[in-house]
Amino acid sequence: MQQNIVIDGIDVIIEGEGERTVVMLHGWPDTYRVWDAQVAALQAHYRCVRFTLPGFDARKPRRAYGLDEMVATIANIVNAVSPDDKVILLVHDWGAAFGYQFCARYPHRVERLVGVDIGDTGSPQFFQSLTWKAKLGIAGYQLILALAWKLGGRLGTRMTRGMARLLRAPSEPQTITSDMNFPYYITWTGAYGSYRQMQVLEPQCPMLFIYGRKKPFMFHSPQWAQRLNERPGSQALAFDADHWPMVRQSQAFNAAVLQWLAQP
Repeated sequence: MQQNIVIDGIDVIIEGEGERTVVMLHGWPDTYRVWDAQVAALQAHYRCVRFTLPGFDARKPRRAYGLDEMVATIANIVNAVSPDDKVILLVHDWGAAFGYQFCARYPHRVERLVGVDIGDTGSPQFFQSLTWKAKLGIAGYQLILALAWKLGGRLGTRMTRGMARLLRAPSEPQTITSDMNFPYYITWTGAYGSYRQMQVLEPQCPMLFIYGRKKPFMFHSPQWAQRLNERPGSQALAFDADHWPMVRQSQAFNAAVLQWLAQP
C-alpha cells in the first residue's frame, strides 16, 4: 500500500509494511526514483519513506537550500513519518552528506545508518588520501556544476545533463536540471550560509557503508573505512560498481542491506 503526504511542501511517499521505517535520501543528479529497486526489496518487511530532496524537483521553482534548512526539513519528515520510533537512514551522495548532518544533530532519532559511496569527505585524512589527479577531477566536475547553477536556464541545464551523461548517472535526462546543482555552488562560494558547519561523520549508531571501487577516485579515506570495520555492528563493503552500486548491482546491494538489517 502506498501513502502520499506533503511535508514542508515536499511530496513524501510511504510504501511497505513493518514496524521499522527506512528513510531514503538520494543525491545528485537523482530523484526519489533512484531507490526503486530498494523499495521493491525492502517493502515486504519495512516502511520505506522517500522523497525528492528540496531544490532537486524539476517540477518546482528553482531555489537553493542552506544546510540548516535542509537538515530541518529532513528532521520534520522523520518526525512526521515516525514520531515515536527511531528510523533507519539509507543515504547516497548529497543525500548522505545531508543525512550525516542529521545524524550528528539528531543521533537519538537514528537506529541504523546505511551510507552509500560517501564517507569522511570533509576530513583531513580524506584530502590527504587523494592524489593530485583526483583532487583536480573533483574540483573540475564540481566547479562546472557550480557554474551551471549560477548560469541557470537552458544553458545551465544543458551543462548539467552533459556532466550527468559523462558520469553515467542513471536518472532520466528530463528530471535533471541545473536547479539541483546548488550544493556545489554553496560548497565553492560559501553562499546561503555555506557548508562550513558540516561535521565529519563518526556514527554513533551501527553503520553499513557500501561503496563502488570502479571509479576514478574514492569519496572516503581508507582509514575511515578501517575504523568502521573495527566497530562492533558496523561494516564497510566494496562493490564492483561505480558511484551508484544500488543501481548497478541492485540485487547484491539489497541482499547485503537486508542481511545487515536482520542482525541483532
